[in-house]
Amino acid sequence: MTNQQVEQEIWQLETRRFEAVVRGDVAALEGILSDDLTYTHATGVFETKAEFLGKIKSGQLKYESFGPEDFRVRVYGPAAVITGIARVKVQVGGQPLSFRLRFTDVYVKRDGRWQMVAWQATRLPEG
Repeated sequence: MTNQQVEQEIWQLETRRFEAVVRGDVAALEGILSDDLTYTHATGVFETKAEFLGKIKSGQLKYESFGPEDFRVRVYGPAAVITGIARVKVQVGGQPLSFRLRFTDVYVKRDGRWQMVAWQATRLPEG
């Protein structure tokens, strides 16, 4: 498989993850997210996989849209780094938020499949 094919595979998986987050599809996210996931929101809140999925399952965290505007996938053997910008609409504890963020996302290939191991986002100023 060429690097370009692997990059496409990773981006398709990331697109499925964005879609699953918006649907609140915890079962789909279970397979995409690594058990040792570190997830740092644009607010600075840090969560484990269990904490992140728990908030989605309970409805405390409800994504209405997650639209990437720009991205780049780079593959380094069994690891891939995605960097980009996304527009997010989310409700946190019933409070609606809408913002753009810059993100770095890391996937690792284990046992023949790619899983997300880290997410770090920074909120961008509007304007």
